[in-house]
Amino acid sequence: MSGDAIFVRDYVIDCHIGVYAEEHGTTQKVRLTVDAYLAQGVHATRDEMVEVPSYTDIIDAIDEISGAGHIELVETFAERICARLLNDKRISSVRVRVEKLERGPIRGVDITRPRITGSAR
Repeated sequence: MSGDAIFVRDYVIDCHIGVYAEEHGTTQKVRLTVDAYLAQGVHATRDEMVEVPSYTDIIDAIDEISGAGHIELVETFAERICARLLNDKRISSVRVRVEKLERGPIRGVDITRPRITGSAR
């Protein structure tokens, strides 16, 4: 990806996540990195927050999704973050990395999703 982006790096949260029985009913540390690439022409010209998306939007999306209940797969968590952020038309694509920090070596997923415009229907 290229172009302007807002980002959150190395955001560590306690999250109810995991498909295995021992991961249910407990939290584990998850580190998230999110890059939200801005649509063409989106930039701050008047020095006002309403002109561009905010990294606070990224943090709020992560917190709301993780707070909504247990998530089975890190892939699902990443997809939900992408979908939420792509609801903002000022964002053209999103890259999300979710890393589980406990239970052995660090493991996770790194996905990039573009805004899909139009429909074949």
